[in-house]
Amino acid sequence: MMALDPSSEERAAVEAGRLAGVDVSRETARRLAVYVSLLRQWNPTKNLVAPSTLDDVWRRHVADSLQVLAAAPSATRWADLGSGAGLPGLVIAAAIADRPGAIVHCIESRQGKAAFLREAARRMGVPARVHADRIESVTKRWTEPLDAVTARALAPLADLLSLAAPLLKTGVTAIFLKGQDVGSELTLASKYWSLDLEQRPSATDPQGRVVVIHRALPHAP
Repeated sequence: MMALDPSSEERAAVEAGRLAGVDVSRETARRLAVYVSLLRQWNPTKNLVAPSTLDDVWRRHVADSLQVLAAAPSATRWADLGSGAGLPGLVIAAAIADRPGAIVHCIESRQGKAAFLREAARRMGVPARVHADRIESVTKRWTEPLDAVTARALAPLADLLSLAAPLLKTGVTAIFLKGQDVGSELTLASKYWSLDLEQRPSATDPQGRVVVIHRALPHAP
């Protein structure tokens, strides 16, 4: 296999940021290039992402993840539910690594993927903390301050809100990347939650939406 040119990978990182509406610095580009290299190395054994998506990794995964930052540009303390391959958690960490107090909590119960998250965070040099446990177990005992919570390709919106409920009580912004079924998911979620939200067009999927939830209150039983 031909070795990839690091400079071309860093240029791809900048282009991914441009697509997502996020400025990508030289250091962020370097960190993202390291991430993509590790993702390609680990994917055959850990099944981190669909192999067919790696040919378009910068748009499908990196730009798609970077766009959550545009919804909460000043957030420095994040939780990523079901982080999996670190999308968007490690991508966020790469972008905010130079901010004072930056931290991204990557919550992932599958031990193989948690191992990848730890190694990738170490090699990238990013402020990420991996919680290798079920989301419900982590959030019910949560005490860390947060600005934003996110998830990508994890669960329907109603289920996401239930998983994030202990964190939402603290007033964080929730940013969920959703696909073409977002309308029906919102209809179902509204049966159980009173939501103050906005929908933004996805930068990478014409049918997708970035759902930004500013306030979520469960309906009385």
